Amino acid sequence: MSLWVRIFLNHNTRQSIAHAIMTQHDFDSSLPRCTWCGTDPLYVDYHDNEWGRPVHDDRQLFEMLTLEGAQAGLSWITILRKREGYREAFHNFDVERVSRMTEKDQERLRTNERIIRNRLKIASTVTNAQAFIQVQEEWGSFDAYLWHFVGGQPIRNEWKTLRQIPAETDVSKAISKDLKKRGFRFVGPTIVYAFMQATGMVNDHVTSCFLYGNDV
Repeated sequence: MSLWVRIFLNHNTRQSIAHAIMTQHDFDSSLPRCTWCGTDPLYVDYHDNEWGRPVHDDRQLFEMLTLEGAQAGLSWITILRKREGYREAFHNFDVERVSRMTEKDQERLRTNERIIRNRLKIASTVTNAQAFIQVQEEWGSFDAYLWHFVGGQPIRNEWKTLRQIPAETDVSKAISKDLKKRGFRFVGPTIVYAFMQATGMVNDHVTSCFLYGNDV
């Protein structure tokens, strides 16, 4: 099947392409933002519409946990550009289907240029899916488990500059330690803190950003 036929058939991909084309022209470059997103339309769209917004859907939480782990040693924009490839490779982050992926499935993914072809990162996605399901069975949802670490409410910081934002915190260390105990991989304190920022458990928009103080 050709690439263009797959794109036509993949509803999520078609939506994302349309959205990417739209945001290339629609975002207001005059708005003050956290400087880490630069001017790349994909990065700006992520900053404006996702980063720091509370996520409570388990599928989305599994997606972000996977992508943050994949980022280790790489830039986030690299991962964003491969996001659709990840969604296709890992069954749109259906945790049950990912948990059943075999060694043969993983071997096949190691030739997939649309994702990070790191053997350990691919294997960890499957391992993490299995651990994720165990958490769901214990807590009712991964959302309930995760958000209990912050009392169910986002932590809102008041950083004036990016330099003030920590790479990890006591909370991210606690989550990391518990995830590792449960069998998760690629969940060190720094990765977990980035995951917390991405899923809105902590709001780290700097005070000069137009999103600071908003209910993002």
